[in-house]
Amino acid sequence: MEVERPIYLKRLIDRMDNGSAKVVTGVRRCGKSYLLNKIFRGYLLSNGVPEERVVTVALDDVRDEEYLDPRRLYDRLAAAAAKGHTYAIIDEIQLIEDFVPLVNGLLRLEDLDLYVTGSNSRLLSTDVLTEFRGRGDEVRMRPFSFSEFASAHPGDSRAMRDYLLYGGMPELLTRSDHEQKASYLQNLVAKVYLDDVVERHGVRLRDDLDRIFDDLCSSVGSLTNPSKIARTLHSAKGSGIDDNTVRDYLAHLEDAFLFDAAKRYDVRGKRYFQSLAKYYACDVGVRNARLNYRQLDENHLMENIVYAELRARGLSVDVGMVRSREQRGGKRVERQLEVDFIATRGGSRWYVQVAQGIDYPGKEEQEKKPLIKVNDSFRKVLVIRDALIPAHDESGILVIGLEDFLLDQGSLDL
Repeated sequence: MEVERPIYLKRLIDRMDNGSAKVVTGVRRCGKSYLLNKIFRGYLLSNGVPEERVVTVALDDVRDEEYLDPRRLYDRLAAAAAKGHTYAIIDEIQLIEDFVPLVNGLLRLEDLDLYVTGSNSRLLSTDVLTEFRGRGDEVRMRPFSFSEFASAHPGDSRAMRDYLLYGGMPELLTRSDHEQKASYLQNLVAKVYLDDVVERHGVRLRDDLDRIFDDLCSSVGSLTNPSKIARTLHSAKGSGIDDNTVRDYLAHLEDAFLFDAAKRYDVRGKRYFQSLAKYYACDVGVRNARLNYRQLDENHLMENIVYAELRARGLSVDVGMVRSREQRGGKRVERQLEVDFIATRGGSRWYVQVAQGIDYPGKEEQEKKPLIKVNDSFRKVLVIRDALIPAHDESGILVIGLEDFLLDQGSLDL
């Protein structure tokens, strides 16, 4: 079954023929090759581009092994472009040892529009512009969003339950039961993701890397930093790892797109807390499988899914803190209230709170309080697990069910 990836297809279409290399990045096995070779290629052909004007090269395929030589690949694409405007798709570009001169050379060809995929840490967004001298344009891809996942399971009342449990890695569509899905995800982590990090970065302390990965999986939605993680490893595992090594390993896991770090931001003080962040898994299914399905706290899983959805929609996301002064025992005390997410795009901002439910005394007030204390004019949203008709309360806060929030790309602006 072909699952449309409309967000990413649109981003590619919007970048066509812009003079830059379109670099599709993301965690391994999230569908980058399928996006370019099937969905985008299909779009080009259906819009009148002749088949011979779309050249695809898969550098991880033995049939294209000769093109690991950058000169041969350049000559092939230059010859194609000399015959007419050509769209070139190169899969796993990082397998060419020094791919930057090749890409920059190809960008000088007038009649070539270039698209590449890669999972290498050199293809992070911060490096794309540097590596390609300002002519690299990143399209960051993620596993299936819930709306994409649900499109493959039409009418299935268990879709949200399954998504919370197994996540959105595309190959799960070919696995039929829990054993197959769990085995696939567990092997993906151990034999693809972590082995790749070890090989790429020359990691010496593999056991500690595994423990850091596990700690991040276990503490999704919790504030942490390298010092806190190092202390946990010292006390629980007897590790001698230091803060700087933990910091390096965290960076490696981010480079592999396995986790995103959301910084903590003081809303009123308008400053970041440099020492604390929350880490969210690239996919809740990967996280759950790694923990052998032991820690299935639905609230934390919801939080991870909402974070990933906001990022997939192209928003920058921080975790927020707002100070509240209250009377307690006759004394005026200051509390720090947490706003789960501050999502921004340009000059627009949304405050998003996530809760499993608000149906017991005091819970609704507790969840809305941080949003009310923010006290500015930007939109505020409370996402809850229950299905209900989206509505604004007297404070202007939109209360919306999780599925409605995820299925409607315009849900932040209802």
